[in-house]
Amino acid sequence: MSQVVSLELRDQVYTALRQQAESVGISLSELILLTLERQSGELRQHKTEAEKETARARFERHFGTLNLEHPIDLDNESIDADLVREYASTHE
Repeated sequence: MSQVVSLELRDQVYTALRQQAESVGISLSELILLTLERQSGELRQHKTEAEKETARARFERHFGTLNLEHPIDLDNESIDADLVREYASTHE
């Protein structure tokens, strides 16, 4: 379901919004709608503990390990030696 709302805007605001909409290739109505939808979502920042826990669990699903199939060294001298070897290589 949707509702129709009429707005009265000052000329300066209308012009600025119209230019912004044109710059991204959408209509003025679409820009206003997207802005209001985003703003109303930002108003609802206070989440329940259950919502926070669900979001945390969803985030933590991305945790894991990375296997590079070869050892890596974080020693600067070793890294420098690897760089020198790569820069000196002709890659033929």
